[in-house]
Amino acid sequence: MKANNMKLILVLLISALPHIIFASATSASAKEYDTKAYVDSWCRTTLYPNLCVRSLSRYVRSRAMQNPRDLARFALKASLYRAKYTKAFLLKEVKNLETLRPQYYALVHDCLTQIRDSVNQLSLAIAELDRVNRRGGKSQVNLDWHINNLQTWTSTALTDAETCVSQFPGRRMSKLKATIKGKVKNVEETTSNALAFIEHYAAARYRARRP
Repeated sequence: MKANNMKLILVLLISALPHIIFASATSASAKEYDTKAYVDSWCRTTLYPNLCVRSLSRYVRSRAMQNPRDLARFALKASLYRAKYTKAFLLKEVKNLETLRPQYYALVHDCLTQIRDSVNQLSLAIAELDRVNRRGGKSQVNLDWHINNLQTWTSTALTDAETCVSQFPGRRMSKLKATIKGKVKNVEETTSNALAFIEHYAAARYRARRP
């Protein structure tokens, strides 16, 4: 009798399993869709909405992005990722140019210096965002200080990238220059989007403090 009961329970569990899996998958899919819709709506407020959606798409599944802080943090991470990638590319090119194409060396080296600083500034901004989240900006003065740091470091990273891009004016240029300009332009645009999300985050924090 006990054996028959166990068999019945097992059969019921097996028959219910597909429904449980489907319900779980449907819930996860709906959550991912909601997150994607949330990201898409906020990306439309940036200067580079298509790039914004592409750069954040890799983070949509990693966790839900349902508030301005999450958007700002992942946008900063996306910008830092592009800046690090570009820095590695420039490091490689500088080594080659010093002996093979010295006429480009100084130009690319200057650009590398700017992008190195962008990497540092974006890293500082991410750390600052984590600090303000942990400490909560307990006083208005404290919150102002954290927000100012976030804006300053991200703005500096943006200026660094813009300075590098400005060294490659016009459209007619060598393949190497065009490649460098394209990569740095990507850093500039993702950082611009990150700065926009930091402004949204700052506005949300200040609204939350209103009496």
